[in-house]
Amino acid sequence: MSEQIFAQDSTKPTSNVHHILPAESSSDRQKPRFEVSFAITAEQVAAAQRLRAETFGEEYGIDCSATGGLDIDAYDAYCQHINVYDLANNNQIIATTRLLSDESARLAGGFYSAQEFDLSAIHRLQGKVLEIGRTCVHKDYRSGAAIMVLWSALAEHMIATGYQYLIGCASISLADGGTTLASVMPTLREKHFVGDELRVSPSREIMLSSATTGKVSVPPLLKAYLRMGARIGGEACWDPDFNCADVFILMDVQALSGRYAQKFLKTA
Repeated sequence: MSEQIFAQDSTKPTSNVHHILPAESSSDRQKPRFEVSFAITAEQVAAAQRLRAETFGEEYGIDCSATGGLDIDAYDAYCQHINVYDLANNNQIIATTRLLSDESARLAGGFYSAQEFDLSAIHRLQGKVLEIGRTCVHKDYRSGAAIMVLWSALAEHMIATGYQYLIGCASISLADGGTTLASVMPTLREKHFVGDELRVSPSREIMLSSATTGKVSVPPLLKAYLRMGARIGGEACWDPDFNCADVFILMDVQALSGRYAQKFLKTA
């Protein structure tokens, strides 16, 4: 892999290795042991990009063969990456996310989500803003433990470094013709939208013919964001590259530092 140059971020990781999740009992050695750390080498970042390529290839049909099987974009060089590893399975990377601080976003030309949404309301917020993106979990580790460990590290980092807000995008596949999106959006509008003063507008709004009836199936990652205390910034934006709908998420870290933080930090 060619050498990558990473932008310097004045907000350093609070520590490199954050958590280990032990087996549930000493007699059960087959349970995975998870370790989470910030990626500090080009190889560790490449591992995250490879997992992203595999996951996005399966879920959205993205072809990363031209980049050596890695999902790479221009923002990676400005981001910190958090990886989760299974120590019981040859330290396999099983989950990853990347973080873009407001300081690094200025160097990168803006937040990634600004490509899809008008963030004027977000720019008026008072306080430090951190953007999360490219979050994915290996298909064999989606029972919940891996994402909890990842969220725990994220919670510690945001609280320790004084961020007031977390922003980002959560994706809903359109491979089913928009059925899932149509079923989810009424619930998001009714229960999870931010107030008008914080609303963002999509650059490519999706027009749905009608809402579907029946059970609402919220995609796992979006459900995880909502459980973490995130709100939805408004209507979804069409992402033609991934053939998905992205919804903007906004979280006040004060909500996380209350009962949510207590829940996540128990993983430590």
